[in-house]
Parts: sequence; C-alpha cells; structure tokens
Amino acid sequence: MRVQICLDAVKKAERLVDALRLGDDLAVEASRDGGVRNLRLLRSTISSEDQLSAIAAIHALAQIGDEEADLTLSELLSSDQGFIREHAAWAHSSLAPRAGSMGRLIGLVSSGGFAAMLAQRTLEDWAVPAPEMVAVGLESALLGVAEPASRYRLVETLGLVQHWMATAPLLRIAQDADEEQTVRVAAVIALGQRTAEETTCALLQRIAEGTGLLAEAARLALTDLSEAAMPDATSVPPRSETGLTVAQLFLHADIDAELSQAGSGDNGGIATLLVRLGDALVSGSEADGNQVPVERVLTLSRGGLEAAAQSMATLAQEHTGHLYGRVPLLQGPLPSASAWPLRVAARRGIQRILKSVGHVDALHLRMADVGSLAAFDVARKLDIPVIFTAAPDPHAVINSMDLAGQLTRENFGEIDAVEHFWFRARLVQRMASNAAHTIFFPRPNLENDMKQLVGLDMAAEPNRHTIVPEGIDLGVVDHAVRQAQEHAAGQDAAEPLQELAELLSSLPAQRRGLPLVISVGRFHRVKGMASIVEAWANSGLRDKANLLLVGGNMKNPSADEREQLARIDAIIDPAQRAAHGLFLPGHRPNGTVAHWVAAARTGLPGFAAPRGVYVCGSLKEEFGIALLEAMATGLLVVAPNGGGPATYLEHGRTGFLTTTWDTRLLGNSIAEALACAAAETTGERAAYSRSVVEADFTVQAMARALAKVYSDVHHADVELQRELVSAP
Repeated sequence: MRVQICLDAVKKAERLVDALRLGDDLAVEASRDGGVRNLRLLRSTISSEDQLSAIAAIHALAQIGDEEADLTLSELLSSDQGFIREHAAWAHSSLAPRAGSMGRLIGLVSSGGFAAMLAQRTLEDWAVPAPEMVAVGLESALLGVAEPASRYRLVETLGLVQHWMATAPLLRIAQDADEEQTVRVAAVIALGQRTAEETTCALLQRIAEGTGLLAEAARLALTDLSEAAMPDATSVPPRSETGLTVAQLFLHADIDAELSQAGSGDNGGIATLLVRLGDALVSGSEADGNQVPVERVLTLSRGGLEAAAQSMATLAQEHTGHLYGRVPLLQGPLPSASAWPLRVAARRGIQRILKSVGHVDALHLRMADVGSLAAFDVARKLDIPVIFTAAPDPHAVINSMDLAGQLTRENFGEIDAVEHFWFRARLVQRMASNAAHTIFFPRPNLENDMKQLVGLDMAAEPNRHTIVPEGIDLGVVDHAVRQAQEHAAGQDAAEPLQELAELLSSLPAQRRGLPLVISVGRFHRVKGMASIVEAWANSGLRDKANLLLVGGNMKNPSADEREQLARIDAIIDPAQRAAHGLFLPGHRPNGTVAHWVAAARTGLPGFAAPRGVYVCGSLKEEFGIALLEAMATGLLVVAPNGGGPATYLEHGRTGFLTTTWDTRLLGNSIAEALACAAAETTGERAAYSRSVVEADFTVQAMARALAKVYSDVHHADVELQRELVSAP
C-alpha cells in the first residue's frame, strides 16, 4: 500500500516541483515493497497521460529488483515516446547488466541526443562487471552502422570499456584510412585513456607526426599516456606553501580575458563573472591570520584540440595568476541543453588539464550542466574538494512555467526531453549533497525555497553552507559612465558610443528624441527577450521608447536563438525593425555593452534621449550580473519578482519587480519605470542605486568571501588527509 500512497502523492501534488521531489519517495518505497500488484500499478501509470507521474514510475520500477520489472524497463527502451526511452535508459543504470537490453541501449547510443548520453552512462557502468558483453555488443554494432556521427558515438563508448577486447578494434579504427576522420579521432583519443602498450604508443606516434585534426588528437593522446605512466609521487606535485590553486569552469562559452564573445550563444553573465572573479581572486590583498590566499585561478572553457594543447603547455609553466585552459569537445559549439552527449569528451579534457597543472586545491562548480557533471566525476577521481553554487535551477524555471500554464503534467515529458528538467534537478541534489562546501545566492526565502523546491535542508549542516552574493567590476562601469557623460556634454564620442550612434542612425527622425529601453543577455526562452519585445510592441510603450536588445549570434544563431528570433519576427517585421525602433545588434564585448548601458542613462546626442531604463525579462534570475551593472550605471531597472533581484532591488526606488512571464504586467512595469525616470530632476536616485552596488555587490567583495571559503575547505581537506594517514 505504501507504493500506492506515494504514487497518489505524486499524482495529486499541487505544484510540479513538489511532484518532482515526491518521485524520490516513490522510488525509495518501491525498493522496499515490490510485488506483482505494485509492478502493475507502476506499469499502468507509465502508459497514462500524466507524463510527470510516468517518469516517476519508471525510476520506481528500476528499484523493484524483479525480473518482470527489468523486462518491462527493457521494453520501454523501444517506446514510441522519446522521454520514455530516455528515462528507461537512465533507469537501467540501477540494474545488473542484461543481455536483453544491450542491443537497445547500443541503438540509443547510435541514435544520438540526450538518450545517447544516458545509454552511454549505463553501458559504462555495465562495462565494469561485464566488459566482454559490452565490448562484443559495441563491436558487433559497428559492423552494421555506416553513418559517421553514429560510428563516432559507438567508438567513443567502446573506448570506455577498459578491457583488452576493446583495444584491438580501437587500434584498427584509428589507423583505417577509409574511416571518417572524426571516427578515427574518437578511437585515437580513447587509446590515450588506456595503458601505454608498445603497439598503441607506436601507432599514436606515427599519427602524431602528421598534420591536421587527427595528428592533434594523437599528440594529446600521447600526453595522456605519458601522464598515466608517471609514478604517483611525481604526477601529483606537492601543495603550494604560498597559496591555493582554484579551478572554475563553464564549457558552453569561449571565455577569454577580453570577454570578446560575451552575449553570443551561451556566453552570458557567467562568462563575464568568471573572468572578473578570477582576476579579483588572484589580485586580492594578503589573507589575514590562518587564511591561505588564492595564488592561481584556472578558468576552463571550450576550445579545439590545438588550443587545448597550447593551453596545457602554458598552464604547466605558469604557477600564479589567472590562467585559461581549453577543453576540446570534439564538436562545434552546442547550446547547454543539447550538449549532454559531450560528457565523455568534457570529462577527458577536464581531467587532462587538472592533472597537468599539478595539485588543485578546490574545484568550484556552478551550473547543472554537462560541464559540472563531467567535472564532478573528475574531482571525485582525483580527490579534489568541490565547492558547488547551488540554486533552485531548474526548479524555479519549472515553477514559473507551471504558474504560467506552459508546463503541465500532460506535457512535462515532452518538454523534459528538450530541457532535461528531471536529470538536472537530480544533478543539483547530488552535487549539493556531496560537495565539500555549498554556496548559495541570497534570495528572500532562501532556506524555505531550497527545502521546498530542491529538497535541501540548509539548517542540517550550517557549517557547510555560505551565502555569497555575486558582484561586478565597478571600475568598468564607472569608466563607461564617465565617457558617456563627457559625450553627452559635448566631447567626442568614445569608439563604443560611435558604434551605438551608427546603429541608431537608421532611426526615423521622429524617433530620435526617445529614450532607450535596453536589455543585455542570451537569446534563450528563459531570458525572455521575445517577451520584452511583446510587452513593448503590444502596448503604448512603442511610442514612448526605442528598444535595444544586446546579445545573441545574429549571423549564425543557435536553435535557442532562432526560437526567440522567430517569436520576435512574428511581432515586428525584420525589415521594419528600425522604423519601429527595435534593434537587435547581436553580442558585443563586455566593455562595449557597458558603454551602451551607460548611454541609455545619459542619452546619446542626436539619437537617444537620457533617462532610459533597463529590463530583465527572465523567467527566473538567480542573482543578475547585468542588473547590477545597470543599477551601478544609474538606470532604473525592471526585474523578476523572485530570486536574487528581490534581495537588492528596492521596488519603486531603484527599480520595479514584476511577473516577467506575464507580458501585460511586464509592459506595465516598463511603463512605470520610464515615467519615474522621466520625472527625475536630479541625480540623487541614480547615485543611490550605484551606492547599493558599491556597498555589497562588487566582485572584490565576492572574491573576499569566496577566498575564505576556499581556505576553509583547504584546511579541512588537509586535516582529513592527516587523519587518514595516521589512522591504523
């Protein structure tokens, strides 16, 4: 009866996030109470129209430990519904290796997508107790698969089987000139993860002497083999006596010190934050007392094979400062929701860098994405303490979409197949529970939200948690404001302002005296760029202000960007954007963006009136770097009424909090902000907005708080190692 009670709780939960959490209780109870009745109950739920409960039932079914339950899960791998196949592949990781499911799992790997990643993880788990079964299955599948992308995935999976039976086909594929190059690359990289046998090294050396992608892969593989062959005493240099080495990463961006790609694809606020934070950590003042300062920060992001090799050479030589490493993902840039199949390549690249730099004292992870999934596994293998910034993501998005009626029980599975809500929610719970220390952003009801949305009890272990707000570099903002003010007073325009003037020169004469409504960020449905356009266009706002949305790759948009652009184009004809006052210039470097935001405040002579406003249309905003930068500029801001912004934005004074998924309410708040800005006759309120940021939300303050966390984690880790050494 307990299974029935738990299942009813899932089905009757008022909010979808509650049902998500209650699914864990159902799985636990199913492991205690199997039986034919419960098996049939779960099977009937899987075939119902309640897709959310169906997913919960699949994972509960995997806990029963019954032959009939296992057979049912095997059959689900061939379901007509994609989300059913995905969760069945994931659930199989809880089962012992089954010959009857092997072919279907391999078929999912061959087909690609998120299901391929889940099936691959299961096969990797199964390859430990049953390597021969997995190796034979994959090699057999390769005989009947010709499509290069499918062969690549199968070869990559074969490389995860650490058994001699997998080595021979990898060697054969690596040197087969008739094989497609990317497939050979997969084999070459996989050979670098094995033992340094004479035959393997000779083949890789021969390939490495050539040119092109395959040769670059072979050189990296040889590096992997040489590091694996080093004795433990020399492969892990001793800890620095002068300071800590901290690694941080975001793999969905091309992060460089100049932030040249900010706003393109997934190069959003997180990329800006990591650059500014890394600089602040290593340039901080000497730590007080027992605190160990941060001596070196490693920021890892994506890159090609050659860039990865170059960055490794630099990292091996540099022992201080803010350094950048490249992780070769062996495929072109993908949006985060589609990047999960890059798990193996990401894990290998992250491990390669972290091993090559010597001792890493802490790894700071922030996102429930494939980079964090891969890095968490590497940290566990290399015994590196993990600091995890936990946020109710995707929980807050689920809740917002639920309240907006966009996400229901009946479509949860279909949307989950795109956004992977269930998997990401479990990943957040896993990392938060196992991290050495957890960081939280401020939010109005933090402890309650984390408990109700995520299922984390912050009060249980308060010493393992620290609340740290994000911060910005005020120097960049102040410089931009100063130059915008000077130009507004009659001086020549700085280059970024000249660029903005050229952009706005296509405005009709009658629109050149209007203020700017500006927003900066990724073109993704969660960021709500299309919602801002809808709120602006379908009201009187279009007659009161021009709209400038900065971000996205307009020349080669991703799938997420195309979705937002399609919504915008349905509202405003692309050929008539300038005539209506809408501008979508695409992403710009962070310094340029700072000048444009400043110009919205000061005005741009001849093109834009002063006292514009900044709008964040996100469904959820965990904290809001761009919002803080806009506040520091002096702009009134419009922001979501939940999450981080509600902790620092004073409604009616520094901005307006609103329900961003409701475009009517969003439009009303933008109109109110514009009216308040227009009524200002002094700079008092703008100065106050900046003072709020300066007092608590600078990147330097953030760096000081995190440096203490890193030092505390370091001391705890050293003490733990001493206890382990002294233990009998």
